Amino acid sequence: MVNKSKTGEAAERDYALVIRAREGDQKAYAGLMALYEDQVYHFLLNRVNDSLIAEDLTIETFGKAFRNLHRFSPDYAFSTWLFRIALNHCIDFQRRQKNNPYERDGVGKQQMQTEVADETPDPEESFIREQRLNLMRETIEKLKPHYRMLIELRYFDELSYEEIAEKLELPIGTVKAQLFRARDLLYQILSGSREL
Repeated sequence: MVNKSKTGEAAERDYALVIRAREGDQKAYAGLMALYEDQVYHFLLNRVNDSLIAEDLTIETFGKAFRNLHRFSPDYAFSTWLFRIALNHCIDFQRRQKNNPYERDGVGKQQMQTEVADETPDPEESFIREQRLNLMRETIEKLKPHYRMLIELRYFDELSYEEIAEKLELPIGTVKAQLFRARDLLYQILSGSREL
């Protein structure tokens, strides 16, 4: 039971949503995202200074939190727990970035920009890129049609959440929650733990 004097109304609301989400209630997931998505996004944006990376890290943070809801304890505020996950995920991301060969080998930004700016198609790179795209398409085909359509609209057609919501006539919170679920399913397929 939640201690009212310790947690307040927001904590009670959050815990009620967590309980419903644990039971599989998609609206509860969407509700938690609606409450904290902007705050988590801005928290991460301040740390990575890149809006696209912050957006991805935000979705991944909610993914980790939702997969681990069984570990959440009402002794703490959900927001505190969620922001701890966001911070740890951001630290992990930044560590991976430090392992980037350009930085590890001491290659300066100038050389990296020169290499990126060279748009001459390398046959081997083109082949690898095409193979990755084919693998991603094959993986996406394993998703249920609704999730497949969301992934295609977001990542292949590059529509914003707002444009997808308008196109599918869904609330934006629902689109974000379902895209989170679609990305989580893709991750599970790619990691070999599940096929859908």
